[in-house]
Amino acid sequence: MFGSPAFILLFRISYVKIADKVLFMEGVGRDMDSMDKSFDIFFFDLDGTLTDSSLGITNSVIYALKKFGIEETDRTKLYSFIGPPLTDSFEKFCGFTKEQCAEAVRYYREYYREKGIFENHVYDGMEEVLKELKRRGKTLVVATSKPEPFARQIIEHFGLDPYFDYVAGMELSGGRGTKEEVIRYALCACKIADKSKVLMVGDREHDVFGAHAAGMECLGILYGFGTREELVSAGADYIGETVEGILRFS
Repeated sequence: MFGSPAFILLFRISYVKIADKVLFMEGVGRDMDSMDKSFDIFFFDLDGTLTDSSLGITNSVIYALKKFGIEETDRTKLYSFIGPPLTDSFEKFCGFTKEQCAEAVRYYREYYREKGIFENHVYDGMEEVLKELKRRGKTLVVATSKPEPFARQIIEHFGLDPYFDYVAGMELSGGRGTKEEVIRYALCACKIADKSKVLMVGDREHDVFGAHAAGMECLGILYGFGTREELVSAGADYIGETVEGILRFS
């Protein structure tokens, strides 16, 4: 490979193919025969992928934990709550029972519904990427573990709704509680049959697991809240470092 005439050096490219072989990565050469795969449909996670929702989510978790007599002053310890379903996080990180998890989610939503939902901002460059994807004729869908009414409210609040063909999330009642269920729901709602044309874009292992369980590839991004180790361990098909790099798959 490295002796091939088609080999060139690329120093600014930030995506790697995990499952089979390296396609391209920071500061490393790339064989020109290994071209980027192109997708027609993009499923986007919301928290940690489209928007940085860390302030609102951690404030909501802090509020909920206080109801249980738990004081947490270091919000960075709560970043693990960003992305996965809340019930899973309260059980995993706090050792709560199912009943306590349900109660914690109710407290969480007390704060989130009134304040936390808009303690949030769109990642720099994301709107330009969405605009370019639409210009290229791509179908864009939000697939999030956040309750769908909240997700729609956020997308509309930040003026991103013109770019998305559909917004899919979990039910407020707890239905569609896994990422796989949300993705399958979105596929059905959008009448998408050929999943080889769909790329899930997300920052946590749940995005990878859900995409693979639904028969799709996943691009794990590092500008959100997941780590490279987490995404590689989950089996992400691609790893990306920048918002703009998403365009390479279009």
